[in-house]
Amino acid sequence: MSDVGLTHVALTVADLERSAEFYADYANFEIVHRRPDVIWLSDKTRPFVIVLMQVEKVEVKLAPFAHLGVGCRSREEVDRLAAKAREAGCLHSGPSDWGPPVGYWAFLTDPDGHTLELSFGQEVGLTVEEAS
Repeated sequence: MSDVGLTHVALTVADLERSAEFYADYANFEIVHRRPDVIWLSDKTRPFVIVLMQVEKVEVKLAPFAHLGVGCRSREEVDRLAAKAREAGCLHSGPSDWGPPVGYWAFLTDPDGHTLELSFGQEVGLTVEEAS
């Protein structure tokens, strides 16, 4: 893998372990690097990480419509994760079907108020491929 192009997004969090667990549970991310007050998370599908940096107080949140987007393998996976999020009290909205190219999606709120979108049927890969 090559470190060319977009490599990471960094978020401040109040509790590294709690946030890492959220992204593992809902987005299939795992810890690939750790040092004091910093964790890198990856889904290992491309050379990209979410950098979580622990701070005393999260001042800026990726929200309400600003978000990280993660593609799921099926509508059923979006439904399953949205139901799990609803039960945990972190489903912000959805699931909703907006058709192509947006697809079927749900917004979740992570432990620090950052927004995570789970989707199926977005045409990001196809759009980028056609633009090349």
